[in-house]
Amino acid sequence: MNVQEFLIPVSLGLGGLGILAFVWTLRSHQYDDPSGDAARILAEDE
Repeated sequence: MNVQEFLIPVSLGLGGLGILAFVWTLRSHQYDDPSGDAARILAEDE
């Protein structure tokens, strides 16, 4: 029972951090240009 009292808050905290990180990436517009990324991968210029 003591282990659950420790692991449940830790897992909820880590899940919350993951959600905050995802929201931060959405707000910083990191997913705005998927077609441009696909074209850059196929380009042969280095």
